[in-house]
Amino acid sequence: MAIITADGLTKAYGNHIVLNDMSFTLPEGEIIGLFGPNGCGKTTLMKILTGLIHDYKGNVTVNGSVPGELTKAVTAYLPEQTFVHDWMRNIDAVDYFNDFFKDFDKAKALEMLKRFGLSEKQKSKTMSKGMQEKLLLSLVMSREASLYILDEPMGGVDPATRSSILDFIMQNYAQKSTLLISTHLINDLESVFTHAIFIGNGKVLLNDSVEKITENGKSIEDVFKEVFSNVW
Repeated sequence: MAIITADGLTKAYGNHIVLNDMSFTLPEGEIIGLFGPNGCGKTTLMKILTGLIHDYKGNVTVNGSVPGELTKAVTAYLPEQTFVHDWMRNIDAVDYFNDFFKDFDKAKALEMLKRFGLSEKQKSKTMSKGMQEKLLLSLVMSREASLYILDEPMGGVDPATRSSILDFIMQNYAQKSTLLISTHLINDLESVFTHAIFIGNGKVLLNDSVEKITENGKSIEDVFKEVFSNVW
């Protein structure tokens, strides 16, 4: 069963077409890698799926519904940029999520803050990018969502921390849910993906199970290099 479908999806910024007549489906209950070079439209696609961008052409559904109020209630989104105001303390951010999302587990979020060594009273503006990413992960992964969409979830942390954050993500998403993860850190995450979609030049270039993609002994990174060396 597909959790995400797109039919003729097109999005342009002025004369620049970012997504060009895309049609694809993504399966439910998988850990999906979204791959492509910078500027290929990964973040735009994620914002459409999360209901943040509406001025596109074509048809898109998430869990059977057009992205909007219904889908936002079952989709947990981690953007690449922080959404926590500078004045907020970590506990304020937790309370904000607790008020906003019915599926949010406050006790779980507070426990995650402790695991990451984050003080409840520390303000966002005093934290490093890596610390802010840990806070956002704590918030997003404390939801019991059907779909988690993570945009570069480990882009701001050092290599030594990535493994623990990856373990954290895998241990804390709701069972039977779907994860869609955009990342350039293919080596760090390759072992967890069960499905992959590659986009570039506004098109879907490859969309298949990791088992199928790597059946000839190639890694996802090998396939990435092959796909995009032919495109660019």
